[in-house]
Amino acid sequence: MTLKKRSLSGIKPTGTPHLGNYLGMIKPAIKMQETHQTFYFIADYHALTSIREPESLKEHSYDLTATFASLGMDFEEHAFFRQSDIPEVTELTWFLACLTSKGLMERAHAFKDAQSKGQDVNMGLFSYPILMAADILIYDSHVVPVGKDQKQHLEITRDLALRFNHLYGETLVVPEAIIEDQVAVIPGLDGQKMSKSYNNVIPLFAPEKQLRKAIMKIETDSKTVEEVKDPESCNVFQLFQCFADQSAQQDLAEQYRAGGMGYGTAKQICFEAIRDELKDASEHYHQIRGDRAHLEGILEGGKDKARKVARDVVDRVRNKVGL
Repeated sequence: MTLKKRSLSGIKPTGTPHLGNYLGMIKPAIKMQETHQTFYFIADYHALTSIREPESLKEHSYDLTATFASLGMDFEEHAFFRQSDIPEVTELTWFLACLTSKGLMERAHAFKDAQSKGQDVNMGLFSYPILMAADILIYDSHVVPVGKDQKQHLEITRDLALRFNHLYGETLVVPEAIIEDQVAVIPGLDGQKMSKSYNNVIPLFAPEKQLRKAIMKIETDSKTVEEVKDPESCNVFQLFQCFADQSAQQDLAEQYRAGGMGYGTAKQICFEAIRDELKDASEHYHQIRGDRAHLEGILEGGKDKARKVARDVVDRVRNKVGL
């Protein structure tokens, strides 16, 4: 048995992974293996709130599995699995739903955002934070890496765990959030948060020509080559610093402030930094992505690890509530 604390993260299979996914979740998740026992899942139940194409859902799940494999996840020591392969999570969701007020769900960001945009709100979206809480609590997760935009969901999870423990006695582990401020929000092509919803993403393992073409589309201001520029307000520099060491960041920042450098040059430097970091992983990804049997084997192994823990937690909960 490991003495390391357990870290839990999930990612929705709603499209091919992009740089925002990589920097905001995947890269920190892979790094977390060094210090924690990690449980990472493909959030396919969550994806059902908006995805209506069954084959796309399957293929995107394989995309994510191949992505984690290519970036160095240790599937022997850690767990990577499909959310839907653990039926206990829906059982725990019901227990938690019975303790959750309607008002709390109405204050959730995902619901409020959809409502403000006039979107149809199904019950899956409305109760999204309860399923997310179950995802976290069912694996006795100690820490959860989240972006700033997901902080509220973790707070809801903590509230529900504390409420359950108050009513029934100590049962659920109350998790802590880990927020990496410098990569909490990754800018997309238009400067907004990189998201498939905004159609502003840069694919993670795009071929080199496609990657460069995408970087060259990043929006900038209209300053001329000769003019002094501000790296801190530039979308290109914000992305570049996620892939460069302090020395490289300082060098490029000085070029911004000195004038005489166009944004095309900055974009080329940014492209090269991204390409160099991802080159080996990209080659590995394209080698294994078509091997469904191999990818299914990874998911089966993760399911076995995750379900054992989930069953223990649900048994504790059932016993506490009197079932």
